[in-house]
Amino acid sequence: MRLLKIVPDNTNIGFVKLRGWAFGLTLLLTIAAGVLVGVRGLNFGVDFVGGVSIETKFDGAAPLGGMRHIVDNLGVGQAQLQPFGDGTTVDIRLPVPHSTDEGATNAMVAKVEAALKAQYPSVRFNQVQTVSGKVSGELVQKGVLAVVVAITCIALFGIVRFEWQFGVATFVSIFHDVLMTLGFFALTQLEFDLNIIAAVLTIIGYSINDKIVIDDRIRENMRKYRQMPLGELIDLSVNETLPRTVMTSLTIILALASLLLFGGEVLRGFTAAMILGVVVGTYSSIYVSSSLLISLGLDKSRFRQMAAATDKKKAGRDRAERIAPKP
Repeated sequence: MRLLKIVPDNTNIGFVKLRGWAFGLTLLLTIAAGVLVGVRGLNFGVDFVGGVSIETKFDGAAPLGGMRHIVDNLGVGQAQLQPFGDGTTVDIRLPVPHSTDEGATNAMVAKVEAALKAQYPSVRFNQVQTVSGKVSGELVQKGVLAVVVAITCIALFGIVRFEWQFGVATFVSIFHDVLMTLGFFALTQLEFDLNIIAAVLTIIGYSINDKIVIDDRIRENMRKYRQMPLGELIDLSVNETLPRTVMTSLTIILALASLLLFGGEVLRGFTAAMILGVVVGTYSSIYVSSSLLISLGLDKSRFRQMAAATDKKKAGRDRAERIAPKP
């Protein structure tokens, strides 16, 4: 039985030749994502803005106009109604009552549910979430801190493990991946909550895994093909790791696609972020991170010196073993 090979063994794609187009596209998408985040903003969930979230479910299309009229006349504050999915589910967001008493929040939720139930007997209430403003502010700070620390530590690892050019290229590509994810959520206005922060951190982990594999192959080939031009060497390294990259990305996307279709509304935002992150992370690993090493002026001379020193030590050990007296 023949093994399935999506990428043939003799694949030789000139990725470096396309780096001008890749850099231009990356810059354009990065600017567009930044503009979307700045202009449209993110649809923060209750985790980040605080308040009360009541998820309602109808058998048919949700009557948004009637629901808004009912909730606004209850005197519970300015309500935000966010439909999602197929239009039968609506998230009602309300400000937290001024009273810190938990009973006040429960009374407000009961009041809203009773009013909606009286008008729409078939309505169902799936879940209720409550987050105070203080807690939401702390979650925002910790979420941003977690992402920044993760990217910074990964870049430092690239600098220590390889060369500073590898660390900078990794930082740029991962920053691009994260910003593209934020731009996607600004464009679609999917709810951005703690689950999405977890998805972003997972995307960073996936991206760095793919980039480290390619960077390690580049460094290995630098010692192996000491006279090969850097552009050809990078193309060789990327093509050698391409079957692994494509197969890994494809299997992850297939698993995430089934989760997107059958995982329900709760996991939809997380799964969409993961699928986008895998696609963007694969693209940035192949076209951005590797080719950026040339623009950053990566020098092969140090690797040639290290390889020469290693060969010299190995030759010395071999010579010592040959002349050593046998017991």
